[in-house]
Formats: sequence, C-alpha cells, structure tokens
Amino acid sequence: MCGICGIAIPTNLYRSIDAAALVRMRDSLTHRGPDDAGTYIDGQVGLGHRRLSIVDLAGGHQPMCNEDENIWITYNGEVYNHRDLRPGLEARGHVYQTTCDTETIIHLYEECGPQAVEELRGMFAFAIWDQPRRRLVLSRDRLGIKPLYYSISDEGVIHFASEIKALLAGTPRAELNYDALADYAANRSPSGEDTLFRGVKRLLPGHTLVWDDGRVHIERYWDLSFAKTDATHSDAHYVEEFFELFRESVRLRLMADVPLGMFLSGGIDSSAIVSVMSDLVSDPIKTFSVAFEEREANELEYARLVASRFGADHHEVVVSPQEFFDALPSLVYQEDEPIAHPSSIPLYFVSRLASEHVKVVLTGEGSDELLAGYDKYRKTIFNIALGRIYHNSSPRGLRVAVAQAISKLNGASRIRQKLSRTFLALSPGIEDIYFDNFSIYPCDS
Repeated sequence: MCGICGIAIPTNLYRSIDAAALVRMRDSLTHRGPDDAGTYIDGQVGLGHRRLSIVDLAGGHQPMCNEDENIWITYNGEVYNHRDLRPGLEARGHVYQTTCDTETIIHLYEECGPQAVEELRGMFAFAIWDQPRRRLVLSRDRLGIKPLYYSISDEGVIHFASEIKALLAGTPRAELNYDALADYAANRSPSGEDTLFRGVKRLLPGHTLVWDDGRVHIERYWDLSFAKTDATHSDAHYVEEFFELFRESVRLRLMADVPLGMFLSGGIDSSAIVSVMSDLVSDPIKTFSVAFEEREANELEYARLVASRFGADHHEVVVSPQEFFDALPSLVYQEDEPIAHPSSIPLYFVSRLASEHVKVVLTGEGSDELLAGYDKYRKTIFNIALGRIYHNSSPRGLRVAVAQAISKLNGASRIRQKLSRTFLALSPGIEDIYFDNFSIYPCDS
C-alpha cells in the first residue's frame, strides 16, 4: 500500500504549486507508505508519493519518470502482468531503469496514452503527468480496490489523493455533504462518486479522468459484462475452470520482494487461499487471526485447524470490549467517515499484528459477494426452490387464501414480517424473492 497525491493549476491562473501544501498532503499519508517519500513539481503541477516498498526495494522511488523525464507517475498498487508486458515494450525501444511494475505503466502510457490502463491486470490508482501535452491522467482499477479521491475548484484547480484527509491538508475547507447522507444511511457508504465531504469526489472503479489545463473529462474504460454464451459444459468443467482461475489469482498475488502472510479466519474463503498458497511457496505461510473475548464471537479453533493442517506459522490476537471501543476514534480518522462496518475494528487489530511480521497479506475479502457466501443468498435459493414446488403443486385459490391470511396478520407481528418475505406471500422468482427482501433498489433500476 502506498499513498499518492497531487495538485494541478490551469496556466491562466499564473501561480505555481505551493510546495509546502504538497508536502503536507503527502505526509498526511505516511501511514500508507512509511518507507520512502518524494515530490515532483513542474511549475503549476505537483505530484507527491509515500512508498511502502514491496517490489524492487532499491529502485522504486517515486514520483518516477521515463527516459526523457517528460512523463511522470505517482502510483499505488500492483500490476500483476507487468513482466509479461515488459518484453514487448523493450522491443519497441523502451529502456528500463528498474524492475518495478511502475515503470511498465509509464512506458505503456508512452505507447497507448490514457488507453494504456486497458492493458493492465491488477489493483491500482495512479496519476500521470504528461508534460509535452500538459495533461494529467488519473486512473483507477476495474473493481476499485485502490482508492482515489479528487476535488476541482471553480477555477479548474484539481487536487487528488489516496485519502480524503490528504485533500483536506491541501485545501483547508471541510464541509458536510448533506446530499450524500441518505445514501450513506441506506448503504453504509455513498454509492456513487459523492462522498460525505462537499466538493470531494471519488474516481469510480474502472474510470479514467483526464485534466487538460482546467478542463476535465471522465471516461469509463471497463464494466462488467453479462453476455450469454452458447457454450454449455458440465458442472465438473466449470468447477475445474474456477479452480485454475483461483490458483492463478493466488499465484499472481505472491509477487513481492518482501515477506508475505495471510489473514486466516478459518472460513472457506481464507482456508482455500491458504491451501493454494501452501503449494506455491516453499517456506511455512505466516497466518494471522483475530477474535473477540466473547465465546460466540471467537472462531479461532477453526483457524487453528487450518493452520495446523498446512503447517502455517500461526499468530493470533484477541480483542477485548474496551480495546474495541478505544480503537474507534482512530479508525474514524483513518477511514475519513463514520464506522459503518464493525468488521473494520478486528481488521485493524489483525493488520497491526501482521505488520510486526510481514509487509504484504492476502485475504479472502470480496469472496462472499462473488460466490454468494452470505446467508441472504442461501435464503433466496431456499425460497425460490420451495416456491416453485408450492406454486406448481398447490391450487391457485389456496395460494391466494394463504397470502391474504398473511396480509391480515398484525402488521407489527414478527410472524407476519417473516412470512411476508417467503414464497408463501411472494412469487417464486428472483425478482420478488431477492429484490423485495434484500435490495434497496428495484430490480429494473
């Protein structure tokens, strides 16, 4: 994890970058990059960087430039296919000074311009200053793993950074964005480009922003595709294909010149990653687990079983109620918004534990969303399956009578609340069963 920031001022304003403000922005991100720091200023444009050294520890100082020193980048992330891209770029005459993935982005930009991002496989947020064109390009990875925020003044001045606190260090005004409050309350996070700070935007996943002397153009370069294919295969084929993709994904994320570890909860997702990692590395995996003192919130026994099975070097931390609440002020500061997800607190403690042993960890984050791991998905499948049987085998009059009986129950009763969300009161399709129960937005939105 690194921290990036920068400022760009239109030429018609005739003022240079405030170097002290740029350094304040940069150093507010020291926790993201404690190993190194750098700035680059070109008159009315400035880039800042805080580095957590992971690849090419000696040669990866940023901001970094090309051979001609006219393309500059500040970058946070990892590009997993940079070694695959490098030979083709070298064949076209680009001379590498490092083994960093950062430099591959620079040379690819020289070849493709802002469209270079379409060739990258990884997680990233970066800013490129194209000096000959006087153009600033911001880009964020396809799924938004790495954060990137920005603000644009009425005069066209742009500030950008990995975290909102860095923007506030460069522009002192901090005002609540009341328009985002309802969205935050419903979703536990603003769902679009707005944030809880007025005037501060997030660059959306899979988007590129081009700043051209005060004029801004934002373009989406990637989106999910749900196109159906004619090919049909057996379940066994798809299981095998998934396993190969899963194994490849784990392998790619082992790209580092520093020790790696794994957050292990003992659940299916993190346990599967440990299993694959154990086949791909020679040394024992360092695993890290967190639990609460309360027995019902302590699943360390499962993590210990997995760690033992794969011979991991296992570490644990147990969080007390007092430690939980004492951590909240610091975490609100770090997240730049109220704590909406209680899981942030144990994640903080296990991260602190891991930082004593490794610099990089793999996690099972996002797999529940990808593989329908939440209980709501199980309930949806259960209701759809039973609903189809019920609707196909029961007379329509009986179904209507049952639905009417449920609707006549006391509106505040738990029985009505539960039954009204089942196949007894809803049509057995995903549109009714899932969207009526769990979605904030209607299915056609």
